[in-house]
Amino acid sequence: MRRQGQRNCHYNRKLRPPAHALRGNMTKAEASLWKYVLRARNMKGYLFRRQRPVLQYIADFMCPELRLVIEIDGISHETEEDQERDRRRDRDLSLAGYRVMRIPNEDVLRRLDEVRSRIADVVEEIEESTPGHAGPRGHPRRRGTRAAAIRSEERRVGKECRM
Repeated sequence: MRRQGQRNCHYNRKLRPPAHALRGNMTKAEASLWKYVLRARNMKGYLFRRQRPVLQYIADFMCPELRLVIEIDGISHETEEDQERDRRRDRDLSLAGYRVMRIPNEDVLRRLDEVRSRIADVVEEIEESTPGHAGPRGHPRRRGTRAAAIRSEERRVGKECRM
């Protein structure tokens, strides 16, 4: 049986209030990546969460299904002390089963298409390295509801009747 932390992707409930505050105060790079790349299952149909509490950290972006964490590094990650903290964080997340991807602010702001491509490559790499991975679960464009199928059929029949 899986432990509670594994089932819920190591969600840390205690960090919920600061994570919620960070969602409303995203940097320009984070907002751009969210809006144009990760939001609404835009990245190959996978659900990404922003400012997600994981272990004792708040990940900028996280995909629970892929166990992928994406961190956007700005000016606050330039000192040796901050870089050591980042290495410790990456190690802890890796030990918990996450793959951590770090992307500099400047790359997101100046080369968004390249960043999108790099993330897509990592997603494909994870898909290929995970045995039995069938792709994104419940992707809205890949699954239909019975009601939607009935409406579609009604529209098709309705057009035939008018001809």
